[in-house]
Amino acid sequence: MNERLTKVKTDSTQFWKSRTKKQKGAIIGTLLGVIALAGIITYFFTRTTMVPLFTELSASETGQIAEVLNTQGVTYEIAPGGTNILVPEDQVDTLKVSLASQGYPETGEINNSFFTSNAGFGMTDNEFDVIKKAATETELENLIKQIDGVKSANVMLAIPEQGVFLNDAAQEATASVILNTEPGHQFSDEQIKTLYNLVSKSIPNLSTDNITISNQFSEYYDLESASTGSGSIDSVAGQMEVKKTIERDLQRQVQQMLGTLMGNDKVVVSVTTDIDFKQENRQENLVQPVDEENMSGIEISAQRITESYTGSGAANGTPEAGNVTDNFTDYAEGTTDNGEYERIEETINSDVNRITKDIQESPYKIRDIGIQVMVEPPVPDDAASLSEGVRDDIEQILATIVRTSIDKEAAGELTAQQIEDKVVVSVQPFLGNDTTGLEEQSPAIPWWVWVIGGILVVVIVLLVVMLLVGRRRKQEEQEFEVIEEQRRDLLVEDINDEKETESTVRRKQLEKMAKEKPEDFAKLLRSWITED
Repeated sequence: MNERLTKVKTDSTQFWKSRTKKQKGAIIGTLLGVIALAGIITYFFTRTTMVPLFTELSASETGQIAEVLNTQGVTYEIAPGGTNILVPEDQVDTLKVSLASQGYPETGEINNSFFTSNAGFGMTDNEFDVIKKAATETELENLIKQIDGVKSANVMLAIPEQGVFLNDAAQEATASVILNTEPGHQFSDEQIKTLYNLVSKSIPNLSTDNITISNQFSEYYDLESASTGSGSIDSVAGQMEVKKTIERDLQRQVQQMLGTLMGNDKVVVSVTTDIDFKQENRQENLVQPVDEENMSGIEISAQRITESYTGSGAANGTPEAGNVTDNFTDYAEGTTDNGEYERIEETINSDVNRITKDIQESPYKIRDIGIQVMVEPPVPDDAASLSEGVRDDIEQILATIVRTSIDKEAAGELTAQQIEDKVVVSVQPFLGNDTTGLEEQSPAIPWWVWVIGGILVVVIVLLVVMLLVGRRRKQEEQEFEVIEEQRRDLLVEDINDEKETESTVRRKQLEKMAKEKPEDFAKLLRSWITED
């Protein structure tokens, strides 16, 4: 066994010394990679996933539940803040049922169920009023928590005492509500109205004017703004929101277009607008001719009378001034000699287009736009590196956007000079874009790279092990062949052919004595040595 261990040690040392530095480094790196991969796999497969058991607890209640978990031997964690308890994922359902049977979590709230379980004759009026007020507040809090976006609510009611006399002035109740809202949630106008109505209709003699509702960030929810529509275009907030939306859309459009042309980090766009929020509802009754070229209407009916007479006594003369009408001509009579008489009468009833328009103007019109664009040239220190052609194209693009966006009725037809005054293109280097240090930051390596790397390490380790085992087997086979050849070369005489002589018998006796009685054999050798 010792010889085998010595041989393995010798072979390992010889193998290690025969390797180059690169091969030694690869072997060491492979071993370290395998160890690291094994550690990572072990960590991910043996770690315990902790999930919330209860959330939004008080500090005292968190301590009580933690004490119960300690007595049950359950591993748990308390999240920062002391309001959440985390337990292993596979035990969360069992622990919820177990703790619920023990009465946890205890919220400490008083609701309407208190009266059914604790009603008695020993309760005074003051105690009853206090408990009734607390129960009302709790029920109202639970009602408010049903609104989407509300995590929890605190309600404080101030209910006046009723007077015993009729002439006592009736006092009004007041309410203050603090909402714990979800992060980033924005209440709609309908939700705000619902909150005010829930509180107002739950308490007698409580008007919406005496209710104050705010959130944990001291943001006040106004019922009047919700009723008129804080986002309505009739309010200042609504008009500012519309203005910001228009400017943001135009800015994104220009930024996307010029960013594609120059690069997103080479263009900065700013858009300002002047919005006309004047609304107009009007009715127009228009009368227009059917034939606008001849300014005539359509003929509905016509009557034409033609009279002619030739002979003595015919009226002959000229029309009297002032007696000419559209349908009849009065001639002044002349002599009664022979003559000719002709009378033409034409009556035409025409009608025109009667148009009634109910016009409701758009809620807003863009009266003016200003677009400011800053462009960094291809060579930041050389403004001339941006050709005039590219700059003219940018100005033409912006001029087209201005011309098509401004309302024609509000601003009228714009001249080229007016449009040019609304567009500014500045070419200069962006000194604020300091990119030094960004290139030095190495990008974060994603997790899948580590997984692939680990797999490659395992494959490399297996290949190295297989190579080492193959070499070891080949070396052992060669050594075995050498030993076999050496054994064949050895010529050993058969012991049985040895002749029995006195010296042979004495030698066998000494060998037997050395094996059976080594101490006597040692004494015999010492005596022979002393005699010599």
